[in-house]
Amino acid sequence: MTLFGDVSGKGAPLNAARPAEERAALLAWVKERLHEEYGDQDPTPRRDPMHELISTILSQRTTHADEEAAYQELRTLGDWDAITLAPTDAVAHAIRRSNYPESKAPRIQETLRRIKAAPGGYDLDFLRDLPVKDALKWLTDLPGVGVKTASLVLLFNYARPVFPVDTHVHRVSTRVGVIPRMGEQAAHRALLALLPPDPPYLYELHINFLSHGRQVCTWTRPKCGKCILRERCDAYALYGDKVPSFSEKPVKGEKPAKG
Repeated sequence: MTLFGDVSGKGAPLNAARPAEERAALLAWVKERLHEEYGDQDPTPRRDPMHELISTILSQRTTHADEEAAYQELRTLGDWDAITLAPTDAVAHAIRRSNYPESKAPRIQETLRRIKAAPGGYDLDFLRDLPVKDALKWLTDLPGVGVKTASLVLLFNYARPVFPVDTHVHRVSTRVGVIPRMGEQAAHRALLALLPPDPPYLYELHINFLSHGRQVCTWTRPKCGKCILRERCDAYALYGDKVPSFSEKPVKGEKPAKG
């Protein structure tokens, strides 16, 4: 199944229906085009591992600005031990700029308790030496930590060969047709299978996907006229400048552009 239909108007299959090796080549082309547009990306960690972990939990369904505001106010409660011991209502109030604070607060506190009880305590550097599969499992066993959060920590802080799929990566790669329509969880496996196990490569692609999703391939009203990927994009081939708002499901009643 492809994202918007089975074939283009010329009878050629859309990218999403092509074999994996062709989609891997398409993804390599996307990487080069994004590099030309957004440039090199410095893989130096942007923040320490615990900051990365907790901030990424806060970022779920939340803008970057609100995530940062929530994290900064959370830290006014004190160190990690103080946050763990604080009333859960106080933690929820501190992170109120993040969506679903009432759900995230107890998960963050339980995550902190489990991390403190681990051999390294709040030092996560043991993740650098664990097999990737084991490191992902250790992190995703924590409350509120999914594969995206775990992958971000492992790639950003420890240069492990994983590929985080956030809403921007998911949207752009699906619209272009690098992967068929699927959920974000499945997209992690599908995209990683098409990519080289090269952390700097993976880091740059992730960051440039993020920039493109924020600036051009937006959730609603994508700016297709200025998109550097449109010449090989499934969505643009079908809809032209009228690509619908993104959904994991086909847009009901939406018809491809003519011509």
